[in-house]
Amino acid sequence: MAERIMVKGNEAMAEAAIRAGCRLYFGYPITPQSEFTEYMARRMPEVDGVFLQSESEVAAVNMVYGAACTGHRVMTSTSSPGFSLMQEGVSYIAGAKLPAVFVNVVRGGPGLGDIQPAQSDYFQSTKGGGHGDYHLIVLAPGSIQEAVDLMETAFRLADNYRVPVMMLADGMLGQMMEPVVFPEFVKLEEINDHSSWALRGADGREPHKVTSFDIDPVRLEEMNTETHKVYEKIRSKEIRFETHDLEDADYILVGYGTMGRILGSVIKTARKQGIKVGLFRPVSLWPFPYDELKKAARGKKFCTVVEMSTGQMVEDVRLSVEGSLPVHFYGRTGGMVPTPDEVFRELVRLIG
Repeated sequence: MAERIMVKGNEAMAEAAIRAGCRLYFGYPITPQSEFTEYMARRMPEVDGVFLQSESEVAAVNMVYGAACTGHRVMTSTSSPGFSLMQEGVSYIAGAKLPAVFVNVVRGGPGLGDIQPAQSDYFQSTKGGGHGDYHLIVLAPGSIQEAVDLMETAFRLADNYRVPVMMLADGMLGQMMEPVVFPEFVKLEEINDHSSWALRGADGREPHKVTSFDIDPVRLEEMNTETHKVYEKIRSKEIRFETHDLEDADYILVGYGTMGRILGSVIKTARKQGIKVGLFRPVSLWPFPYDELKKAARGKKFCTVVEMSTGQMVEDVRLSVEGSLPVHFYGRTGGMVPTPDEVFRELVRLIG
């Protein structure tokens, strides 16, 4: 059997990124993800990779932009206000059709906030925090092991579709420790060949051109249209979600990431007391599993969304069920984490 290693979430995600073939990392320290940057500073030289601490998050994202133009696997990690500073660069990367991976270990907000876990960056991540028509693929792991497993997926999706991919975690996932099994190192020579467009020198061929825009509005519209054809393909092929105990359930709890994991405990408590409740946990927040949640909601009495925010995913859940059942919300914000007991009490209150 593969060895299980006790490791902190930030460090686990960093090691998983290296094993997924990332050899270019640019970042700026910010809690609660600073261990990610520290780990990359130590490990990148050991694998002949490049680590550079930038002077700011704005600099980091533009370094990612430049490195992504070469077609090699590149990433950065940050936390909420740091990702806000990156938004212009993220829009440029998306517009230029470049593969890159971002990790956002979300903290309380708004503004500077605090370093406690939160899920209040959902809108920013899934609706496009920067300017223009674009999307990130957004993956939300519920455990450190799942974060490790999804890291290679994130790089592969970025490569396959030439889009930026976000791993949306939170301060709890970044700071907790769990035993994990790491995958083998990918073979660098087997990673997607981007030589048809990448900027790697033009000896013996016409130069390649990477740009995020066209000054002519007709051609710019054509660029946007082609990009959205890619998004439609992603919507049709890259939906990810998990369900538990929905077959006979009268009620649905919906949560993602760490909150989805906490809801597993709520369901166990409820089932012991004869309350038939099930869990729907989106793993891909974009593309969101609208049709799958709509199907899961059929015949249920109500749905309750639980988040570490003031209720941002609620909008997507309501769009999913199309008014077929009531959608309630329970959440804590500013770094406060709903406990299984208080969520269970809220469930009982709603049942009446």
